[in-house]
Amino acid sequence: MVAGRDRLRALARTLPLHPRPVILVDDGSADGTAGFVRRHFTDVHLIETGTSLGAPARNLGVQAAETPYVAFADDDSWWAPGALERAADLLDAHPRLAVLGARVLVGPEERLDAASAEMRDFPLGAESDLPGPSVLGFLTCGAVVRRDAFLEAGGFDDVVSCFGEDERLAVDLAGQGWGLAYVDDVVAHHHPSPSAGRHDRRALATRNGLLTAVLRRPWQVVARRAFAALRSGPEGWRGLGAAVRRLPRALAERRPVPPQVEERLSGLESRRSRGRPEDRRYTP
Repeated sequence: MVAGRDRLRALARTLPLHPRPVILVDDGSADGTAGFVRRHFTDVHLIETGTSLGAPARNLGVQAAETPYVAFADDDSWWAPGALERAADLLDAHPRLAVLGARVLVGPEERLDAASAEMRDFPLGAESDLPGPSVLGFLTCGAVVRRDAFLEAGGFDDVVSCFGEDERLAVDLAGQGWGLAYVDDVVAHHHPSPSAGRHDRRALATRNGLLTAVLRRPWQVVARRAFAALRSGPEGWRGLGAAVRRLPRALAERRPVPPQVEERLSGLESRRSRGRPEDRRYTP
């Protein structure tokens, strides 16, 4: 399932690389994407949101899917040959597995994505009924999900919306008893185009990290993230201000994770604080 917005050139390159069936969720594009896909990719199931929804647009694609597993992709990413067959076999063999996080290779140089490196380097141990190290986060364009588990957990929410949208979903799945695992031999490719500037991404990451904490974490974690934003300069201040504007919605949906999940998150954060902070992509 591919989600994209105003990236017609990238889609024209990547859509032929996806094994069928393919669902494309056009998230409010204004560049003629929908018409182009109808003319040139008649075998693609096209869903138009009409307006930009962000990450929740993927929920529409998962709801429309008729398969037990759904592989996510962006308009500038695709799965390596044989990757989805391997993922489906692993999901068949491990019925508690809700999310399989793949090894994502970035650009023509095939650099390992920082999020994949984190899942590999900061696992939560190995559980006998999972096919790889346990994780509590994933890179959306490199994830295969069990459809029923994804929908049961509510999919992606419109409080966080995008960038770090995996965190709330991951902890909710874990709280419901589902497993999430990183599997190094399932591979996705990602060739991102220039997008928002580095400072904009930092502000967005600050906003979403704080909102996710309000949604699911203890108040001391919320306070810690808020103080960190205050100390981090203009990007943190902008992120904090943006989070405050969405705070009523986050409070209305607040439901702290079970203690055992919070314990795992806290332990993971402690380990990461001793790691390589410059490499972080997702932050529980």
